[in-house]
Amino acid sequence: MFVDLVKIKVSSGKGGDGAVAFRREKYVPMGGPSGGDGGKGASVIFRGDEGLSTLVDLKYNKVLAAEEGVNGRTKRMDGAYGKDLIVRVPVGTTIYDDETGKVIGDITNHMQDVIIVKGGRGGRGNVKFSTSRNTAPEIAEKGEPGVTRNIRVELKVLADVGLVGLPSVGKSTIISVVSNSKPKIASYHFTTLVPNLGVVRVEEGRSFVMADLPGLIEGASLGQGLGLQFLRHIERTRVILHVIDMSGSEGRDPFEDYTIINNELRTYKYNLLARPQIIIANKMDLPDAKEHLEMFLEQLEDDYPVIPISAITNDNMQELLYKTADLLDTTPSFELYDDNDMEAVVEYNFERTETLFEIKLGDDKVFEITGDRLSKIFEMTDFSKDQSLKRFSRQLRSLGVDLALRERGVKNGDTVRIFGYEFDFID
Repeated sequence: MFVDLVKIKVSSGKGGDGAVAFRREKYVPMGGPSGGDGGKGASVIFRGDEGLSTLVDLKYNKVLAAEEGVNGRTKRMDGAYGKDLIVRVPVGTTIYDDETGKVIGDITNHMQDVIIVKGGRGGRGNVKFSTSRNTAPEIAEKGEPGVTRNIRVELKVLADVGLVGLPSVGKSTIISVVSNSKPKIASYHFTTLVPNLGVVRVEEGRSFVMADLPGLIEGASLGQGLGLQFLRHIERTRVILHVIDMSGSEGRDPFEDYTIINNELRTYKYNLLARPQIIIANKMDLPDAKEHLEMFLEQLEDDYPVIPISAITNDNMQELLYKTADLLDTTPSFELYDDNDMEAVVEYNFERTETLFEIKLGDDKVFEITGDRLSKIFEMTDFSKDQSLKRFSRQLRSLGVDLALRERGVKNGDTVRIFGYEFDFID
């Protein structure tokens, strides 16, 4: 089964909790704190695999969750790290944040890794909080929470050349003649429902990858039919071979067909007309094809080479392959993503701007405090320990929460809510 688009949820592992422990052995004078750190939570990593050609495995795994880090132990033993979850995907896979639409990563090479969500760091054990003033701390951090993201994964085939055109113009026949690809060929529309790839070899040792893309229709760039699914696979191609049924065997006008497809390529988000194009006048062995070709050339204003061929009789196929290979030699790769997209990739690597805290008055007239930075501190605090609670209060003060509450009119003894937990404000 060929699957080229899936939406899934990914979650990285929470860090392990730090331990509160003390040495109490008979021959260990003065004992002291011995709680180890928690292990780092596992990340979710997508890895390119050239042996894969579909996203079917992800279709049936809608939630991917990485391991949590192991809690710290006594005798200064740190917890084990969670094992990263490696998800193998085909080369040509692009991963998007489904909420923002920004690119997280674009996998174009074998064994290329992209971190999708990073695991939380392990909490520190009480050994790390020992000072000259507090030699026996009962403080330890909980592990940092993991990250959960909804992502969209798209496969865009890696091909040098893409065959485009309306249904039944002969694209599948062409790729079957010039390569070892064996697509389904029949005398009805939309015989090809998934892209077919074939390696084309030209004399002089040159070769390139050709993609037979399913037939487009008018309005494809706006999502009509299966247009967006099909156009996605043209994005990486460097040269477009525009196939036209020059015989008009289905009662269509060849130049009108040409105009329809080019309008769809122009309207699509990457302006695919920026790529070099060769017009293939196919089915020249049929009646009326030569007359139609003459009329087509009279109407054509674009400076694209036109090569008349017959995929059935193999006429002029070598000239087509040579001109395609020559054009590829002088055509660089096209960048799919602009600077804003690439900045989103860096931003997503856990360097996002965090809000320290926000204060608002709830419906029950209780002040509520929220915020990214505060949430992380809250999640990593063990409220069962008095010293941890006092440390949390100091952290709130250092963030400026106390001052901000006073400015909002909160007085000594008033109730303040932090992420569903209520505390008494002490001035």
